[in-house]
Amino acid sequence: MDLSVVIPAYNEEKRLGKSLRRISEYLTVGCKEYEVIVVDDGSLDSTRKILEEFADEIPNLRIISNLKNMGKGYAVKMGVMASRGGMVLFSDADLSTPIEEIEKLKKAVIVEGYDIAIGSRALTDSVIAKRQNLLREYMGKTFNFLIQSILMKGIRDTQCGFKLFKRDAALEIFSRQKLNDFSFDAEILYIALRKGYKIKSVPVIWYNSPNSKVRLLSSSLSMFFSLMRIRSLHKDL
Repeated sequence: MDLSVVIPAYNEEKRLGKSLRRISEYLTVGCKEYEVIVVDDGSLDSTRKILEEFADEIPNLRIISNLKNMGKGYAVKMGVMASRGGMVLFSDADLSTPIEEIEKLKKAVIVEGYDIAIGSRALTDSVIAKRQNLLREYMGKTFNFLIQSILMKGIRDTQCGFKLFKRDAALEIFSRQKLNDFSFDAEILYIALRKGYKIKSVPVIWYNSPNSKVRLLSSSLSMFFSLMRIRSLHKDL
């Protein structure tokens, strides 16, 4: 199998159906063999019902369900570890980065030989088609400054939810992942760098979602303390 697409989903009844249909339409033409793995992370709305309805429409859809909400990092790890593709993409359920942008990431992995290609909103050629409000942008820049200062340098956008891995790299990195909250993005990239994997940041098109699950104050404080933990958790790498 060429590609696995992993999508974490928590209370995504309003967005998931449209995203699944778009992914399926695009990959059916552009990819010989693929699977879409949606991890329903204990949703309380109609997310599970929508997935069951799409199971007939998208024959290569796989559904993993958590009985309770465990966190985005946990859901992505479950999907990645269950994947079967030679490359593994994880994408946000809202397709803030359109699925078509995968071609840029595939070029970095297949043609240029990188182990990991990550979508970035912080490069010269990145296109922010719909911006966040100023407070969210400021908080994002502050968090990235903390990552550069505390954890690792050279990656200007760790949090874009559009990342492509070679299979072997994905399995090793995610098997070592320990954090379940939104800071897992920084953790997996830190692990990757410590293990010597080659990472390329790729400029992508990005649309801000007005229904972001990230709560500014609580998430920012949590992520700050998580950054302090990552080095300790992986000090033996």
